[in-house]
Parts: sequence; structure tokens; C-alpha cells
Amino acid sequence: MQFPQIKEKEYLSFFRTTLYLKCIGAFGDIVNGIFIWFVSKAFIITFVLNLLHNELSDDPKDVVANLIVNSAASFSVSSQYFLGTYLFLHGIVKLFLVINLFRRKIWAYPVSIVVFTLLIFYQVYEYYFTHSIWLLTFTILDIIVVLLTGHEYGVLKKKLRNQNEKIL
Repeated sequence: MQFPQIKEKEYLSFFRTTLYLKCIGAFGDIVNGIFIWFVSKAFIITFVLNLLHNELSDDPKDVVANLIVNSAASFSVSSQYFLGTYLFLHGIVKLFLVINLFRRKIWAYPVSIVVFTLLIFYQVYEYYFTHSIWLLTFTILDIIVVLLTGHEYGVLKKKLRNQNEKIL
């Protein structure tokens, strides 16, 4: 079976689209991190209870839902600040890398591949415990981003090598 050939323009277009999605995710992390810094524990508990109300009324013994509710109830101020700081910094790092990938900075490609691959491993670890469809979706997007970043890095290195050969 032979796969259809994909043109470089299509790769680049798809790569840029995934970068826009990563950019949206980075802004979401930054906003959520700031939001978490300033919300009260009562708000967090109320939000979680409202979010899981239907699940708990269907099955009051739901292990995952009860674990989330209990986690929210025992959420300390230091945990809240840690989570807010983590999300904020996570968003800043992603945004910084994505901006530099858009700018085609050669160093950003391998750094992004390493950072996003580490994120994939962490997300797979978290998925094992949460089975979150959103986490799975973000992990698949990150895998696609890593593969496309690797492809674009190869294309960019080849172009730079060809330019250097022409100069010599």
C-alpha cells in the first residue's frame, strides 16, 4: 500500500495550525494559572461539586468523582499557589517556544521537541490515573506537534545547509 505524497506546503500549513492550537492552550494555561491564584477554596469546592453533581447523583460511590471532590476539599492554599504557578509558568514556556517556532529559530526546534516530549510522558502518566478524554486529546496533539516539529527542523536544517553550500 502506498501513501499519498504530502507537499511541503501542506506540512508547513498543518504545522502552523498545530502551533496556533498550542498557542491557545498556552494562553489558557496562563489565564487559568492566574485565575487559580485568586479564587477562594469555597469557590473551588462549589465549582467541583457543580461540575460533578450529575455524576454523583447517578452513582454516589463513583471512585473518580469522589476522589476529585475529596481532593478539592483538602486543597491547601500552598497547593493552590503551586498549581497556579505551575500552570502560569507552563503556559509561559509553551508560548515562548511556540513564538520562536513561528519565528523559525533553529534552536527552538530541538528544545521544543524535548520539552513537548517530556510533557507527553507526564500526560500519559496522568492519563493512567484520570482517564481524561481531554488529557488524551492534548497528548495526541502534542505527539503531532513533536512529529511535525521534527519534520520542520529537518527541512529548515537542509535549507540552511544548502544556503551555506552556495555561499562557499
